[in-house]
Amino acid sequence: MLTRLPIVRRLVITAVPSSPTLRPMSTTTKCSAGPVETSIARKLTALLNPTVLEISNDSEQHRHHREMKEQGGAETHFSVQIVSEAFTAKTSLQRHRMIHGALAEEFQRGLHSLSLKTATPAELLKP
Repeated sequence: MLTRLPIVRRLVITAVPSSPTLRPMSTTTKCSAGPVETSIARKLTALLNPTVLEISNDSEQHRHHREMKEQGGAETHFSVQIVSEAFTAKTSLQRHRMIHGALAEEFQRGLHSLSLKTATPAELLKP
């Protein structure tokens, strides 16, 4: 089962059907999403049609890093938890490559770190 990450800023999109082991989470935003976070959500939603997409902007936790200082505190570090049928029969490396490929433009424009937790709906139901 996916574990929750520390959250500085969070965007959650869910469409998980009710079940005894999964409870649907509501769509929430703790703070307004910036342009990079919005782009990540838009691209991953279009590519993977996820049932769960949780994006945490962790950039503030890394404000002392050189990259952050060079970019003036821009959005550079994110954690993403994503559940999608598109991951079925894919290895972890294949899943990560799918996501990194979709976000190539963001990486070219300064996205520095992307922590990923990926799963299929069936994997969430496993004990």
